[in-house]
Amino acid sequence: MSSARRLPPLRSLAVIGALGTSALLLTACTNADTNRSSVAEAAPTGSPTATESMSKSPSGSATASMSEDKTKRKDLVSATKVAWDKAADTAVKEVPGGKLVEIELKRTDAEATASPTGSPTGTASPGMPNPAPSAGTPEWEAKVAQSDGTLHRIDIDAVNGKVFRTMVDPDQDPDDKTQITDWLGKAKQTPQQAVKAATDKTKGTVTKVELDENDSQQVVWDVDVVDKSNWDKTTVVVDAANGKVLGQDVDKD
Repeated sequence: MSSARRLPPLRSLAVIGALGTSALLLTACTNADTNRSSVAEAAPTGSPTATESMSKSPSGSATASMSEDKTKRKDLVSATKVAWDKAADTAVKEVPGGKLVEIELKRTDAEATASPTGSPTGTASPGMPNPAPSAGTPEWEAKVAQSDGTLHRIDIDAVNGKVFRTMVDPDQDPDDKTQITDWLGKAKQTPQQAVKAATDKTKGTVTKVELDENDSQQVVWDVDVVDKSNWDKTTVVVDAANGKVLGQDVDKD
């Protein structure tokens, strides 16, 4: 009698199949955990996250910095202690019967280290009554006219208010003098009145006042006003005859 090999019953097969599937799943999970651990170990521990990288970016990159001109303007105005009108009064007193034609805030140049005759600034002279400030220090450069139109340049330290240089404009010719006397004759508005008209229109610090003639041959006062909130400079044109504001130009650079 031949013995036939009996197949295991279906229930037994199901149990065996279930055990086999569990073993495969366990092996797969173990492999996945091992792979994850390997990846974690291999990853650089010091690499910054996206958030960290953003936080380390320059804080000022989103904000545009001031232009070079604005920076210079800010530094010059901030270092100035003497207002334009005080400097103008001082300059006019240097020329008997003189009238202000121009005054401008600027940096002291290297030429101020010596008088026109070349004598050291430490030695008082008619041309250099006081030592000049160091180069780069703010100064008021004024031009004051005599009754015949002769211009005198008066340099005033914008920190202490002292005159450190006076000289007659060497480049004037008779026509230049005639033009100056003509302009002054037509200018019924004083520099102070022109500045008031300008600053009523545009608030700020005055850095220049100049008697000039526009394209329409009107005698005008050009007044530069610097806004300390943004360091823009506005040039306001004031009719020197009646004080009306004729126009303005804003320099945002």
